[in-house]
Amino acid sequence: MKSDRRITAADFPICVIRGERVMLDSDLAAIYGVSTKRLNEQLGRNRKRFPRDFASQLTNEEFTNLKSQIATSSSHGGKRKLPRVFTEHGAIMLASVLNSDVAIEANVRVVRAFVKLREMVSSNVQLATKLADLERRLDSHDESIAQLFAVICELLEPAPEQKREIGFHVPEGGSEYRARRTRAA
Repeated sequence: MKSDRRITAADFPICVIRGERVMLDSDLAAIYGVSTKRLNEQLGRNRKRFPRDFASQLTNEEFTNLKSQIATSSSHGGKRKLPRVFTEHGAIMLASVLNSDVAIEANVRVVRAFVKLREMVSSNVQLATKLADLERRLDSHDESIAQLFAVICELLEPAPEQKREIGFHVPEGGSEYRARRTRAA
């Protein structure tokens, strides 16, 4: 009896290699409904589409460590080549280079998601412009409010006491005193 259950990414382990969450080539091949050999052939033919942050090959040490984590069996021949691992971006890129029904469906969904996102952003351009204008106005208000608080703080500080001087003071800036010359007769 054939099961109607679809294979999903949740059925396969996501591992952490070199600080990145990745999936093995064999697991992605099963998800996309192609052989691991076919998947790696397409990777080789489209190498420019898979920079190091999309796909890489495990080292012997990483593969040994991974086998112990996911308890894979190396009996009955095992793998002849070290497996490749794909980040999330690499898994999405695989959908664009593989020709299985699942890969095509996944690629179409990704494209539709990006188109929908672009439509949402472009429909909200006016809102984004208004938000930017509001932010600019608030920035100028913030400066005005800060200046207002500074003036209020100065007014709240007690005035320095002025010492009263003792003695008689002639205001300066008055008219100048001139001595009149008297004529000697």
